[in-house]
Amino acid sequence: MAPTIERKTCAAADGVRIVCSASGSGEPGLVFIHGGLANRGFWDHQLETFAAHHRVIAPDLPGHGESGTDRQTWGMREFGADIRRVVEAEHLGTIIIVGNSLGGPVAIETALLLGEQVLGVVGVDTFQSLDYMMSSEDARHRAESFRDDFAGNLRQMVKALFQPDADPVLMADAEHRMAGTSVNAAYEMFASLGGYAPAASARRLTMPLRAINGDLYPTDVAAVRKVKPDFEVIVMPHMGHYPMLERPDEFDRHVAAVIAELTGPQRRQG
Repeated sequence: MAPTIERKTCAAADGVRIVCSASGSGEPGLVFIHGGLANRGFWDHQLETFAAHHRVIAPDLPGHGESGTDRQTWGMREFGADIRRVVEAEHLGTIIIVGNSLGGPVAIETALLLGEQVLGVVGVDTFQSLDYMMSSEDARHRAESFRDDFAGNLRQMVKALFQPDADPVLMADAEHRMAGTSVNAAYEMFASLGGYAPAASARRLTMPLRAINGDLYPTDVAAVRKVKPDFEVIVMPHMGHYPMLERPDEFDRHVAAVIAELTGPQRRQG
């Protein structure tokens, strides 16, 4: 039987409503964080796969999906605090945090807040590098371009995130889902990236950092290890930005392997 997926809500520290999907039971809990302009539905297959042995949570970040948009301060650290509120509301024990794209840095910020409760952070087509920072000017320009032509910029972005021969139906579905993000939330999210340096946060992690990446954008393993020496990555060949959508069964096997490694008796510390 397919597991029951519950729709649950909690409040962020600033009162913004956070909506999440939850299913299953068992430790470690798994927290799946979607990327920018996406939503928790991108993880539906993973909720069904892992609920038999884990408590699985997939929130909508504020400004995305069903979560609220009425906030004054946006950014990776604020999103990290949002996910901490979800974890606390669910009374989770030990957890592994999985984040796609922008959800990767959010996972790092969440782990810094939760400390030893987190067994590991797993990026999904993110952490190709860590030592970068978008200037405030570039971030504002990107934010303004989405505000001025959200549909056109979204279409270009989605096209760039899939292999050239990717399933057009899948690409259209991803674009349709992401089109539901409010233009104002998209503006604030992109603008908040200015000045954010993931390397500074990654260096503070005390738990392992892992990734399951596609090969559309190469992962510079050596460069990432200069920031986080324990970094390990699984690269899925001929894969774009959303492996959980394109080849979900294969992706789930990789997630299971990373869970086993992070929870095994010989698990490495960050």
